[in-house]
Amino acid sequence: MLSFIGKRLLVAIPTLLVIITLAFALLHAAPGGPFDSDKVLVPEIRAAIEARYHLDEPVPMQYLRYLGGVVRGDFGPSFQYQDSSVNDLIAQGLPIDLAIGLLAMGLALLIGVPLGVVAALRRNTVWDRAASAIALLGISVPTYVTAPLLVLLFAVSLRWLPAGDWGEGALRNLVLPVVALSLPYVAYIARLLRASLLDVLHTPWVRTARAKGMPWRTVLLRHALRPALLPLVAFLGPATVGVITGSIAIETVFGLPGIGRFFVDGAFNRDYTVVMGVTILYGVLIVLANLLADVVQALLDPRMRP
Repeated sequence: MLSFIGKRLLVAIPTLLVIITLAFALLHAAPGGPFDSDKVLVPEIRAAIEARYHLDEPVPMQYLRYLGGVVRGDFGPSFQYQDSSVNDLIAQGLPIDLAIGLLAMGLALLIGVPLGVVAALRRNTVWDRAASAIALLGISVPTYVTAPLLVLLFAVSLRWLPAGDWGEGALRNLVLPVVALSLPYVAYIARLLRASLLDVLHTPWVRTARAKGMPWRTVLLRHALRPALLPLVAFLGPATVGVITGSIAIETVFGLPGIGRFFVDGAFNRDYTVVMGVTILYGVLIVLANLLADVVQALLDPRMRP
């Protein structure tokens, strides 16, 4: 298993290099620059600013300089946020996204897994139809619609919860963003597990277990659930990264200072280093999440072990 993990990490290095190269090339190919604005700068001042950030060098030299910084774990200074490095911005926003994202994924699993199991075991009954309707509703209604509705209901009308703000991570401030962010994933998890479990329930080993007179609970926990979880585990890898990096709609509606806001502002203002830093972070998280998903799949199914 350790050799398998080592090989996957080695393969991830050229993958991340390709991501960095493409992102760097696309950003520098886009029109405009980080210091282009309606106010025209004096040529001497503009030249001094570009020299400070090495923007006066040829693009290949800028790329090599930036790549050297990434190897050292330095994503460089932000062009937009004065006296702040990209590392500082990520350190500021990532804990918020981690807290909300992991809580949202935990809530999605807590609700979605039982929904999927009940829908599969009670196929074509009212329980199945109710679970499918909930899943369809979660997939169909986008987050930028459900989030304001939750604010309108629980914050404005009932006044049970605050309408937004991070609030130093207070539980009351986390409830609405976590629920809003988890709803689509509840739907995906429920539908995916239902389809996977239905396929497993018709396999020969499950039929044999039932023919031996084993109760449904034993069959489900010992023979059916583990293989049925394999597609769900594969889905959870990139899905967890997506929910951790946050939704722009969630951060906007609830006023959360996550890295998504920095990314969007950086893209509009040509803040190359911020966009690059968040892109690299996303790539690293994807690689690690997929690696963890592969390890969990190997633990669930011995046939998938290297």
